[in-house]
Amino acid sequence: MPLIDVSIARGRTPEELRAFIDALHQAAESTVGALPENTTVIVREIEHEHWSRGNQTIAERATAAGQL
Repeated sequence: MPLIDVSIARGRTPEELRAFIDALHQAAESTVGALPENTTVIVREIEHEHWSRGNQTIAERATAAGQL
């Protein structure tokens, strides 16, 4: 009974998120033999201002790169 809990930066389309969820389900099925009805996927979308690496948020990196 896998529980797959993923955090991802906000900004994907509903179609991209659906494809991502599908791929995670397929990975659970093909690697550990999980049944689809027993697999739970949680996708947490994180605001760019709330995610940092190297003491710089995604928003700050995008601004510095001229992307915002």
